[in-house]
Amino acid sequence: MAGTQPRGDAGALSPGPNAMSRLALRILWPSFIFAGVLEAMVFSVLDPRDIRGFGGASLWTPLAIYSITFFIFWVVISGAGALTALLSLTADEVNAPGADPDPGWTRR
Repeated sequence: MAGTQPRGDAGALSPGPNAMSRLALRILWPSFIFAGVLEAMVFSVLDPRDIRGFGGASLWTPLAIYSITFFIFWVVISGAGALTALLSLTADEVNAPGADPDPGWTRR
């Protein structure tokens, strides 16, 4: 059996039911890790009990501040990863005839 062998990741961005979930995992998992690293770096310098809101005491507990900032970091880093993935597509991949963003939409 000589010849070319299929690569395991050959269908990573190809259309299909699992392509979007694989792409999402490739974006969300590293951004989760880096959001945790960024949060550890930020809160190694900043104490959440010292955060004041508009001159008054903070209404949130330190645990709430840790959680909210983690999710903010995760969303921002995920957005950067998603934008990078979108910009890495070629024009042919974006404008592929089978890549209809909303199959229920009909043209008139």
